[in-house]
Amino acid sequence: MNKEQTIEELKNIVKPYIQNQEAFDVLTEDTDFINDLKINSANLVDVILDIEEKYDIVIDNEAMERMVNVKAAMSIIEAKLSEKN
Repeated sequence: MNKEQTIEELKNIVKPYIQNQEAFDVLTEDTDFINDLKINSANLVDVILDIEEKYDIVIDNEAMERMVNVKAAMSIIEAKLSEKN
């Protein structure tokens, strides 16, 4: 899975929860889920659950706390997928 594909999949996952369309339209690896996209903490849990379902992975509490932006999410997804294989 390449970086662009992962970013597109993450965009599809977070889209229902965003509150800032402008930031979403220019989403990059550095986009912060809470500060830029204005996703509230309750919805961030939904995002994490959706990521777990999409990639068939389990994200532990430590990883959840680190998942604050797109780059961190991509890194965690990649690490969890490599643990599975």
